Amino acid sequence: MRNVCKWLGVALFAAAFSAPMLASAQAWPAKPVRLINPFPAGGGTDTFARPLSAQLSKQTGQQFIVENIGGAGGTVGAAQAARAAPDGYTFLIGAIHHTIAPSIYPKLTYDIEKDFVPVTLLAIMPFVIAAQPNKLPNVKNIKDLIEYAKANPGKLNFGSPGSGTSQHLTGELFKVTHGLNMVHVPYKGMGPAMQDFLGGQLDVLIDGMSASAAQIRAGKARPLGLMAAQRTPQYPDIPTLAEQGYANSEVSQWYGLWALKGTPPEIVEKMYRETVKAMEEPALKANWAAAAADAGGQPPAEFAKFIRAEMDRWAKVAKASGAKLDN
Repeated sequence: MRNVCKWLGVALFAAAFSAPMLASAQAWPAKPVRLINPFPAGGGTDTFARPLSAQLSKQTGQQFIVENIGGAGGTVGAAQAARAAPDGYTFLIGAIHHTIAPSIYPKLTYDIEKDFVPVTLLAIMPFVIAAQPNKLPNVKNIKDLIEYAKANPGKLNFGSPGSGTSQHLTGELFKVTHGLNMVHVPYKGMGPAMQDFLGGQLDVLIDGMSASAAQIRAGKARPLGLMAAQRTPQYPDIPTLAEQGYANSEVSQWYGLWALKGTPPEIVEKMYRETVKAMEEPALKANWAAAAADAGGQPPAEFAKFIRAEMDRWAKVAKASGAKLDN
């Protein structure tokens, strides 16, 4: 009888403890929710963050507000997000860069696996290598770019949203693979890099289609090749690098959603369900398609495995390329 009373007491305590959490999750969101985008406005992350925030606001009746905090390849904003209260009202919309940063930045003040909880993958798309048409009028394909770079060592540059980002590492890998001497120019986000590219300060961009698609459609960026296994239906005229004789050149850009460590699991699950529901909306599907992106939607546990695999992959790339911090 004593044991029965003991376990009954434990059960009653657990029920009393969990009841407020369940009530809190059911009421969530009861106030505006911050979605921290750790890159400046106008970059690839905004392509997905802003339509998603608008749809989540519509679905839940509460405002989901995108807050851009750029710097150091997305690590400044991620560090700030990690210090927020884990109450379900701050999330991080990050990118592939956060699985690269641990291999590049020696003194990160956060840990993407220990300080955050994966919610889901938002979008994944191929990288494209593009030339500035006015600066490189005769560079029409990857072969032209490689030949021009070899004939003009150190004269070509390529921009990225910061040291340690996927664009930076992909550019370094491209250089190593083909024996090129190109100068890396880091920015505080893809938006500023794109502005300089359009203004003629940059020669080459290596980026996911999300930030480049609009400029390609407008003829302001000349696509030289897609770093994918096959052409994308949205841009069927852009050949892959493999088609041009450069195999094993597949690199994808992706964006994901994280909660803070300590966020009630019920809220994480609800955010996951609301996000997947949002990505089924026709308007968001059209946004994803315009960026040649496939929607994610994997459950949190599956996204966590994906993150670990990406961290292992990019650690090898960082070591092979010998990439170093520029700032």
